[in-house]
Amino acid sequence: MLSPGIPQNTDVLLLDAYSEAVAGAVEAIQPSVVHVVLTPDGLLVTNSHVVSGAGHVEISLPDGARREASIVGDDPGTDLAILKIDAPALRAAPLGDSSKLRPGQLAIAVGSPLGFTSTVTAGIVSATGRSMRSISGRLIDHVIQTDAALNPGNSGGPLVNSRGEVIGVNTAVIAAAQGLAFAIEVDLLKRIVGELIRDGRIRRSHLGVGGQTAPIHRSVVRHYGLPAPTGVMVRAVEEGSPAQQAGLREGDVIVDLDGVPVVNVDDLHRLLTAERTGAATPLRALRRTELLELSVVPRESPGR
Repeated sequence: MLSPGIPQNTDVLLLDAYSEAVAGAVEAIQPSVVHVVLTPDGLLVTNSHVVSGAGHVEISLPDGARREASIVGDDPGTDLAILKIDAPALRAAPLGDSSKLRPGQLAIAVGSPLGFTSTVTAGIVSATGRSMRSISGRLIDHVIQTDAALNPGNSGGPLVNSRGEVIGVNTAVIAAAQGLAFAIEVDLLKRIVGELIRDGRIRRSHLGVGGQTAPIHRSVVRHYGLPAPTGVMVRAVEEGSPAQQAGLREGDVIVDLDGVPVVNVDDLHRLLTAERTGAATPLRALRRTELLELSVVPRESPGR
């Protein structure tokens, strides 16, 4: 309701609608902001980097009470972690659909930046489908960019839409920039949460190599009809690893795995899923100017 003394022009009406949307979304999500409450029986979502190396985790509830939390699952590769506290009747946060996000949509962040609890900031979704490097070195492909002001202490808190639905888990800011903040898309959380709860981690496979993206000479690319002018040069091979058993050597350049081009290290990471563990997989690599056809059997990556 507008005050009688305020002109009821379009700008005022729009501002009032914006304020109502933000306030309503905050009221809807605030009881679920411990980090993000997944279930009423006390499963919470936060960032892996928030709990990394912690011997003791304590959670402040919306009513001010404190509870000790245990780490149920932790995946540095996506910077997500699941906690459990003994606090019945928590309000679970409604999860939105990040696949439907469009740049320009309202984005609201709730958290405790720099220790200031229950802080609300609002902005827009600046972009979707961004990529950023996780603390494990893996690339996270499902990232929302927003200009909602985030600071240390917002990590692990929710980014919500105008309906109070969680669309992302706030994760990072660029310290030297303004208006650049990032959140892990909620759809990525939905895909991995079951495995995190069941196994405590996300299972992936590995070859046992250290590598770096390297150029391939144009004449070699043309001769073999390679899809890209770069591949992954093997810089180190672990003793007894799948790579060593397949015959890979230092200096070889991996160009595809199971018929899928490997243009850089991130491509190789994406291809080494849990499903490849124990499965003989064709791999092509260049050894100087010779194209090798190998078969490698990836193993499950060791836990963190």
